[in-house]
Amino acid sequence: MGFWASILGRSKQVAANLDSLFLVPSAAITLQTSLGLVPTGSGSVCFRGAGGSAFAQVQQEIVALLNDAPDAPDVEVSQDHFGFTWLVVHRDADDVAGLCTDLHAVNVTLEEAGFGSGLLCSLVPFAGADGSRLGLVYLYKQGTFYPFAPTGEQRRDNLLELGVRDQLKAELPMEQDLQRWLAVWGAPGL
Repeated sequence: MGFWASILGRSKQVAANLDSLFLVPSAAITLQTSLGLVPTGSGSVCFRGAGGSAFAQVQQEIVALLNDAPDAPDVEVSQDHFGFTWLVVHRDADDVAGLCTDLHAVNVTLEEAGFGSGLLCSLVPFAGADGSRLGLVYLYKQGTFYPFAPTGEQRRDNLLELGVRDQLKAELPMEQDLQRWLAVWGAPGL
């Protein structure tokens, strides 16, 4: 950080390290063995869609890229009630590594096409035998993860979230600022 930036209170934004997504398969094993949470087989990338034909073409290319893979996952595009676009990938629940590769490809493709500023987060959902849900949320602009555990309409299990953070802090770059642990109500898979 430069002299003027420190005086003016500006901080440099942390660059996204999309390779951190490849740490999720190991974290999935930890979640399964310690908390009984198993991957659901779905994952998603949330972004602010841009207008225009260039963005629509990139979105179509991403879906085609994923569908053309030899072991092509099911891919769908949806919008939430806040107007954000979710590209949802469905794979076998045991193929967390393949899922993370797909999510990485979506993020990189949008970034390389100049739409990186619209990327918000990636989400990998988990489920417990008791019906509980948990999402590992990767914040694109921070380069960190946080757990989100919805329990019902606009309610979340903060104790589970903090426990997961403590359980995974040695495996994933966890977001330390709890104010950035935003609720992703209605996210696909949760």
